[in-house]
Amino acid sequence: MTRAPVTIGDTTVHAGSRATVLLPVPDTFLRQGSAMPVHVFHGRREGPSLFVCAAIHGDELNGVEVIRRLLRLKRLNQLAGTLYAIPIVNIYGFMANTRYLPDRRDLNRFFPGKEGGSLASELASVFFENVVKKCGYGIDLHTGSNHRRNLPHIRGDMEDPVVLAMAEAFGAPLALDLSGLEGSLRAAAKESGVRVLLFEAGEPLRFDEFSIRAGLRGITSVLESLGMLPAGKRKRRQVPLQIATDRAWCRAPASGLFRAAAKLGQHVAEGEILGTIHDPIDGKSTALIAPRDGVIIGDQSLASVYKGDAVMHIARFDAPRQAQASVDEYSEMVMDARVAR
Repeated sequence: MTRAPVTIGDTTVHAGSRATVLLPVPDTFLRQGSAMPVHVFHGRREGPSLFVCAAIHGDELNGVEVIRRLLRLKRLNQLAGTLYAIPIVNIYGFMANTRYLPDRRDLNRFFPGKEGGSLASELASVFFENVVKKCGYGIDLHTGSNHRRNLPHIRGDMEDPVVLAMAEAFGAPLALDLSGLEGSLRAAAKESGVRVLLFEAGEPLRFDEFSIRAGLRGITSVLESLGMLPAGKRKRRQVPLQIATDRAWCRAPASGLFRAAAKLGQHVAEGEILGTIHDPIDGKSTALIAPRDGVIIGDQSLASVYKGDAVMHIARFDAPRQAQASVDEYSEMVMDARVAR
């Protein structure tokens, strides 16, 4: 029996075929017409529906490249179920190289959105109604914000066994148990019964090869775990997922130029010196001290800091040294693997 087609916007996609759909969104002020691109893969065989999206924040580029490489995989010809791939959700911010929309709103605070609302609400509604609500699962790709870098890690509601299973399948070494702020894609999706995993890796406005490889590897692993793709010929190595019990930013005790002594993925002990803030005028120095034991999962990439700036993001784990070991092993696996470009 032939599988039923799916319809998105004004386009019908039949089983065993793929299509690129341009969903209309509000025009730019030049009235040139705007659209959100959605790549639809509708498999011949029955299976789950999953979306993968990037650039909800317009300056987050790693996910755009992850999806470009995903679309090139010949394995998708064997897909069961339906995959929706959206490389650029916030097209306005993407064109302007900025995180936000033209009205300075953060799109990830306006889901599920509504017609007739602000630009953020309109854009969120187009994405949510046409894509998210058609799916049972989703993977949302992000980077750090505002000159901050993130170690590749997962965020999601780890108390939900389905989300936890997705996180374990994704294969990233570390996870934060976070259900999502009000208005976020994850929170709105959960209300609609859609399980969403968020992958954080890298920094804005930059491509990072390690983060890109990790993202592609994780997505295909989740597709395999859901039965949407057949397992590879070789069993994929995984590291045990370490879930953080707490997290906090270490803030600059003074203004100046920061030189780091610790790096992403490193285990640090309470009281350890993470780096030094130098006064560029009189040469005085102030140490940045770790306020807790944990693993560094984020840091600021700019050298210049103001007093109170969030400089290093430290996550606490029951077994912090095992968490660092998982990070190290994962890094070797990702960079040694053969990855499509």
